Amino acid sequence: MPYALVALSGIPVVAGTLRLVEVFGGPEVLPHNARISASPAPVVVHVLSVIPYAVLGAFQFSARLRRRRPGWHRAAGRALVALGLAVAFSGLWMTLFYPRQTDTGVLAYLFRLAAGSGMAASITLGFAAIRRADVATHQAWMTRAYALALGAGTQTFTLGLAHALLGDASPSTDLGLGAGWAINLAVAELVIRRGRSPRRRGPAGGTSRPGRPGNLVARVGSP
Repeated sequence: MPYALVALSGIPVVAGTLRLVEVFGGPEVLPHNARISASPAPVVVHVLSVIPYAVLGAFQFSARLRRRRPGWHRAAGRALVALGLAVAFSGLWMTLFYPRQTDTGVLAYLFRLAAGSGMAASITLGFAAIRRADVATHQAWMTRAYALALGAGTQTFTLGLAHALLGDASPSTDLGLGAGWAINLAVAELVIRRGRSPRRRGPAGGTSRPGRPGNLVARVGSP
């Protein structure tokens, strides 16, 4: 899973890096954005926080790494809380104070506000949960936060599909953006539900899985 998540974030990470190079005086590879030229600080904060958040956060989902390196998991988690809040609040700042893009409408504005606010709230709730040792709730909220952060990766595909089906007018861009976040949240909820689904009970109250001895005894009966 970690490498698939890193791959999903690949295109927006590359685009963000190119924009960062441009802000610091490098060649202009991406289309010119007057909003960024006028106020580059929030973009710099957003890109410098979202890249490590996307890459480092992917490995928080590795159960093997959590078991073998619990200290690393906790240290990375603390860093990710700060990085994630920087991603969320810089995104909200750009939504609230940058002039609105000409190819987006009110829906995109509302979707961005919801995504940034939802990410910040999820990180806060996840941090509060682990402080009281509620691991399951912590994992659920942090999964939702990460899903929202990776919206740009999925939007690479949903925007292309929306423009192909509906044209380049603002409703298609708005719907493509919203679909990216919605898909990610739907997948996150499936992952959370799978993690919380109870295993079937074997004999003497023990848990068992298909193919394990306890399951066979439960089916056939004790000798």
